[in-house]
Amino acid sequence: MTPAARLSAAIELIATIDAQRVPAAKALKEWGTAHRYAGSGDRAAISGLIWDVLRRQSSAAYLMDDASARSRVLGMLKLERGMDIATIQALCDGGRFAPDPLTATEEAALASRSLKEAPAHVAGDYPDWLDPHLAKVFGDDRAAEATAMASRAPLDLRVNTLRGKREKVLPRLSHLGARETPWSPLGLRIELGADARNPGIHAEEDFIKGAIEVQDEGSQLAALFSAAKPGEQVIDLCAGAGGKTLAVAAMMQGKGRLIATDSDKRQLAPIHERLSRAGVHNCDVRTPRGEEEVLSDIKASADLVLIDAPCTGTGTWRRNPDAKWRMRPGALEVRLKDQAEVLERAAPLVKGGGRIAYITCSVLSEENGEQVRAFIARHPEFSVQPPEQTASVLWDKAEAFAEAALLSAEGLLMTPRRTGTDGFFVSILKRQA
Repeated sequence: MTPAARLSAAIELIATIDAQRVPAAKALKEWGTAHRYAGSGDRAAISGLIWDVLRRQSSAAYLMDDASARSRVLGMLKLERGMDIATIQALCDGGRFAPDPLTATEEAALASRSLKEAPAHVAGDYPDWLDPHLAKVFGDDRAAEATAMASRAPLDLRVNTLRGKREKVLPRLSHLGARETPWSPLGLRIELGADARNPGIHAEEDFIKGAIEVQDEGSQLAALFSAAKPGEQVIDLCAGAGGKTLAVAAMMQGKGRLIATDSDKRQLAPIHERLSRAGVHNCDVRTPRGEEEVLSDIKASADLVLIDAPCTGTGTWRRNPDAKWRMRPGALEVRLKDQAEVLERAAPLVKGGGRIAYITCSVLSEENGEQVRAFIARHPEFSVQPPEQTASVLWDKAEAFAEAALLSAEGLLMTPRRTGTDGFFVSILKRQA
């Protein structure tokens, strides 16, 4: 397919997503099935266009003064891809499989309009009902922070120290352009272009042998900030597929007791194979059965309870840009209730002197600092570890990281704009000895 044909396909797909209100991933899959002639490079390029439109959906419509699928695609080409009018005109020449030529109105919009006077929620590309929530956290910087959250994310990997060392793995992934992550001592980063194909990490020998896992640097740091140690008793209450469970297991060096569970047993399904591949032998996976309490034998004996809390996922928008447009206010209320419940479940598990690592992939204060303050009010036997102390596990990078992240009395917040990671909040809650 020519670049112009790919652009036509993207306009068609955006219109389908609008009309049928289906997730972008589903629409892309169905389009690929119906258009077998499109090669893997074509599908990757069209996917890149679709995701970029969803990243800049609101600002692109504002720029073009029109919210149609075609206008949003054209606006994205200028805002996200940095194309000038001549380049866009060359793509839209009306030829076979190409979009129709630009109208005079479209040319004028591309030439003269900008986001200078756009409201924050438009310039930052997020639903307007979220504006007061983001203003509470970022103030006048909310448009800039949200724009960074709409950017394209790199592919981050974590080196599993049970199977290898970063300095040994890095040269073996040089063909993918891998380099060290800025903050995590375990991370590798692969930058992906707009039309990049999946680099096929799962077929790499280091992945097959368990030496690497796909994990955003922010998630790696969140696990490191828990300061899990060999010999401790650690409980991962919201283990899901096991990303942070695996990271903590490596920190424990196979020594101590690690228990992984989740309220949704379907989420736990992949963890068994991942633990095996990673060489983790000290993890007890407890799958819920009906109303049975799988942690009934644990009473005030855990050194660490890790809570990768259910949340709105606002911190992961750059990886799933259509999620923010499908998010509704009611989702926040549900998540706040879930978070309070899991914190209440964790409290009695922690021994004197032990700690809870409360983690969200959200940037909203309601899910982060406010949730922590409410917990402390209910449980005065817990106190918040100063975030500077939490960051100290990064050693020589701790001071620079503390300056980059957004620190508060309740914890620390990472964002794409500040730390180059997904948005993660971490609070370490210590129980009195």
